[in-house]
Amino acid sequence: MKILFKNIKGLLQTLSKTKTYLKGFEMKKLSQINNAYLLINNDEIIDFGKMNSCPKIEVDEVVDAKGKFILPTWCDSHTHIVYSGSREEEFVDRIAGSTYEEITKKGGGILNSAKKLKKTSFEQLYKESSKRLEEVMSLGTGAIEIKSGYGLDLLEEIKMLEVIDKLKKNYPASIQATFLAAHAIPSEYKNKKKKYVDQIVNEWIPIVSKKNLAKYIDVFCEKGYFEIKETRLIIEAGKRHGLIPKIHVNQFNSFGGVALCTKMDSLTIDHLEVLTNKDLEAIKKSNTMPVALPNCSFFLKIPYTPARKIIDQNIPLVLASDYNPGSAPSGNMNFVVSLACTKMGMSPEEAINAATINGAHAMGLSKELGSITKGKKANFIITKTIKSYSMIPYAFGSNLIEDVYIKGKSINIS
Repeated sequence: MKILFKNIKGLLQTLSKTKTYLKGFEMKKLSQINNAYLLINNDEIIDFGKMNSCPKIEVDEVVDAKGKFILPTWCDSHTHIVYSGSREEEFVDRIAGSTYEEITKKGGGILNSAKKLKKTSFEQLYKESSKRLEEVMSLGTGAIEIKSGYGLDLLEEIKMLEVIDKLKKNYPASIQATFLAAHAIPSEYKNKKKKYVDQIVNEWIPIVSKKNLAKYIDVFCEKGYFEIKETRLIIEAGKRHGLIPKIHVNQFNSFGGVALCTKMDSLTIDHLEVLTNKDLEAIKKSNTMPVALPNCSFFLKIPYTPARKIIDQNIPLVLASDYNPGSAPSGNMNFVVSLACTKMGMSPEEAINAATINGAHAMGLSKELGSITKGKKANFIITKTIKSYSMIPYAFGSNLIEDVYIKGKSINIS
């Protein structure tokens, strides 16, 4: 089915096939064609350009986008949307003065979610997770990474991964699965941490890999969770079994995790709210891409990833939502882009680049998603009538999306 989108006020993020991500100074520019057309055939972008060069061909449908912008769908490379219930009671505790660490010590945090997940059937977990996925798709997300990590035992972790697999089969969004059993230490292993790590390394990773349930391996590399030595063992085991590392690091402390992950060729290192000059140098010398999660900083009232420090060193940066029940209960990437501008000093151009083409790279998807490029998937957002694309981060409380196309089909949100 051929669809022509005509009279587009601004067609954004038009890139060549050779550009799979943008780094540092390149991120300051967002390519734009004014008064443009876009032509798709089924799920593929086949042509675009200025209206005065629009070819006269037969199409099945014409969409008039006068006054509107078209840009690639958001690529959210870090989420935990498969979970059970909610943790609003912890939100209230934090308002009353409890810290994230104090809540965790009282049995809250990740362990709280693990208890709830264990009591939830596969069918109910799928139902809750599918609602969240549908919501973020309606807000413009066309590709998303989803982690396990609230199971903390093999059967529950597999239950989560199988829910992710079912979502992948039933929805048009591109979904990537990550195995994150090393998210926290279960209560029953409180004084037997080595045994838990050994199980992940020697038993669970081989099983998950054999079942082909995940593409990536992750570890919460942080003091009080998984230390450097443990993180290395898990990354090495994951790589031996074909899993690509994408690691949580430097959320609260800088203690060598960045250097370890860059040396081990992690695709991404995520969080980085705490970042030293030594960490920056390690990132600069590597192919590892930093991922900022401003929703988490906003919700927990912790520092934001120092975006200016990263970008001004000519390093690429990704923005993702960290959608999860405890520290970032929202997957709204429009708000993420807004926070990046208002709290992290990023320009609208840098933020949109970080949430599209760079987000696609952070999931290994930039050859098919993340930009308006001939031959890529027809995943894009059509805005409402707006003055400029800067309205997206500016009007942070408004939904400026008129429609979302994923794999060439409208998801009919207007």
